[in-house]
Amino acid sequence: MPFASINPATGETLKQFNALDSAQVEEKLAKATHAFAQHRRTSFAQRAEWMMATSQLLEQEKEQLARIITLEMGKLLRAGIEEVMKCVRGCRFYAENAERFLTDQIIPTDATRSYVRYEPIGAVLAIMPWNFPFWQVFRFAAPSIMAGNVALLKHAANVPQCALAIEDIFLRGGLAEGIFQTLLIETEQTRSLIDDPRVKAVTLTGSERAGREVASAAARQIKKSVLELGGSDAFIVMPSADLEAAIETGVTARTLNTGQSCIAAKRFILADQVYDRFVSEFVERMRALKIGDPLEAATEIGPLATEGILRGVDQQVQDSIAAGAKLLLGGRRIERDGFFYEPTVLVDVPRNSPAYREEVFGPVASFFRASDAAEAIQIANDSSFGLGGSAWTNDPVEQQLFASELETGMVFINSMVASDPRLPFGGAKRSGFGRELGAEGIREFVNIKTVSIA
Repeated sequence: MPFASINPATGETLKQFNALDSAQVEEKLAKATHAFAQHRRTSFAQRAEWMMATSQLLEQEKEQLARIITLEMGKLLRAGIEEVMKCVRGCRFYAENAERFLTDQIIPTDATRSYVRYEPIGAVLAIMPWNFPFWQVFRFAAPSIMAGNVALLKHAANVPQCALAIEDIFLRGGLAEGIFQTLLIETEQTRSLIDDPRVKAVTLTGSERAGREVASAAARQIKKSVLELGGSDAFIVMPSADLEAAIETGVTARTLNTGQSCIAAKRFILADQVYDRFVSEFVERMRALKIGDPLEAATEIGPLATEGILRGVDQQVQDSIAAGAKLLLGGRRIERDGFFYEPTVLVDVPRNSPAYREEVFGPVASFFRASDAAEAIQIANDSSFGLGGSAWTNDPVEQQLFASELETGMVFINSMVASDPRLPFGGAKRSGFGRELGAEGIREFVNIKTVSIA
């Protein structure tokens, strides 16, 4: 079945691409194996040169690349440019720091000399999502390639042009053929790749269901996996917070990428004292957002990425209302070409509803009351997810309480949750395991070897 590149703003099919057959996949695997034998012995300085050249191409071509992103998955054009520039920063961060992160660590023992080495492991399969089609790939690829590994990308089916553009950028940046390869393959073909002994590890950013399948397949082959799965991040606001800043940031945190972000604020947990004002102003700001063509500079909310995603979001909203949630804003598909959904606000959300229990991947905000910080933490932790959390308070005691008690991989105080190449990124509970970015991210796919010399 061909891969279709469809413009979410119009529903128009832009291009179609055929999936690789088994012989073509075998050729790619052989090329990766050969490339690794050479790449693992290159110096950090040489890898850094290639990575810096790649970053320069990204920066020079950011408008063209952002347009591909916008046309394939509907991201605002200016947000696409920001995403490409984030890839630039990620490439440069690892070009400048990989050698320091992976230098031998001397450990004093009874031996004459003992140390820890970090060695590349080979081909790493990356199964990546459509919502940040460049950044999700580069945040894996830059550290992996700098560590001496080679990368195989199985991208989401709706962003084939992004996937091919990324491979082209790496090749033009100087990487030898086989170090980074895009595989346009069906989901069913992915399992055989995980089983193949030439693939040494797998990383996935995606749904909980996909995470279970990939992790179990990798475990059966005794292979390392890193999972970055869904999130239903809490956005907590206490009475001491800068309420104006919290409201403004809250709207951004819920509508960034049309709400299609694993670290988007999805559950707003507000102290009684600020609840009414926050909800009222939040609703008015959501109502005022300009919806339209993501290529237009004035647009603030674009389409959802696919028809299926739009239908899924609407079903979650309608089921939540049927369960007892109260609709304050939105709650409908917008009658126009493309996959547009109204910015939506739900309150009085019951525990048995999808808006409480599931990740809603669209511009839908759910609100909850809390009497104090302890109850806010209890509500926030009443979730199977644990990716990130944002807490707004100027009380130092509350700040420490949220930092220590929220059951998440990341806590941001007085700012929205975001990824940063300098900081490890990942979740707890059913939001996955392992880390990307930072020193921790580059060490996920290396052999940590102990050397002891008597």
